[in-house]
Order: sequence, then C-alpha cells, then structure tokens
Amino acid sequence: MPLSYRWVAVVFKYLVIAMLLLILISLGKALFHLTSSKAEDGAKMVKALAWRIGLSVLLFVLLLVAYYSGWIDPQHVVPKL
Repeated sequence: MPLSYRWVAVVFKYLVIAMLLLILISLGKALFHLTSSKAEDGAKMVKALAWRIGLSVLLFVLLLVAYYSGWIDPQHVVPKL
C-alpha cells in the first residue's frame, strides 16, 4: 500500500470518529431540549435530531465512497468448521 493511501486511511478514520462524536453531541443536545420545559425547546429538539439524521446519512455515504475507492477494506472472518 503506497504511503498516500495510508495517509488517506488514517485521515478517514479520524473523520469517521469526528462524525460519530458529532452525532452523539447532537443526540445529547436533543435529549437536553426534550427534558427542558421551555416552549421553544421543541423546535430546537427537532433541529438537533434533523442534524443527527443528516450526519448519519453523510457518514453512511462517506463509508460507501471510501469502500468503493479502496480506502477501507472489510475484515473477512472465515468460520471454522
């Protein structure tokens, strides 16, 4: 594997971790607005959940692009008989 592909793989892994953290932060923000009693928090909760859905779809598309570009490979496990 050339050095440039290794560099892309490392950057891609950090990008996936960052996106997962953003998804968790969005879920936490939605939970906070769910438990709050202010009138405008309902709209803020929906907005946070919409961000979560958008980030999740973007992460899924990014994983597909990385797979078809050869940046990531599946880990095949052969079952023992």
